[in-house]
Amino acid sequence: MCYSRFNELCAILEPGKPPKADKVAILSDAARLLSQLRAEAQKLKQSNESLQDSIKSLKAEKSKLRDEKTRLKAEKERLEQMLKGVSAAAAPAPFVPHPAAAAAPSFHPAAFVQAGKFVPYPTYPPPAAFWQWIPPTSLDTSKDPAHWPPVA
Repeated sequence: MCYSRFNELCAILEPGKPPKADKVAILSDAARLLSQLRAEAQKLKQSNESLQDSIKSLKAEKSKLRDEKTRLKAEKERLEQMLKGVSAAAAPAPFVPHPAAAAAPSFHPAAFVQAGKFVPYPTYPPPAAFWQWIPPTSLDTSKDPAHWPPVA
């Protein structure tokens, strides 16, 4: 009966090989295998602990990044609101009338209708005032007949 147990142990230690008859050799192989398995188990425990530590540090880093992301989103929204406010306040004047037109009587749509002209819609943007960039000498039209050739 004892011999059969040694045969089973030998078959487990070295499967596929013929069983050894020496009991001391079987026991020494079993002791060597057990020490190897214990060392491997210890290494796996240490590896598991280091992986658990890295998981904890990664979770902490993820939490920090999530907090930073929400802070940056709030800052982005605040900056966008500031930009909208600045762009609305700094918008250029839509239309600067010519000085001669500014002195003219105020606009009334009925005058256009009576004259058979189209009434300008206030929703359309007014044309750009290019007279601002024309040199003052060109704005003076008093000498135009002298500069123009006679009409045929």
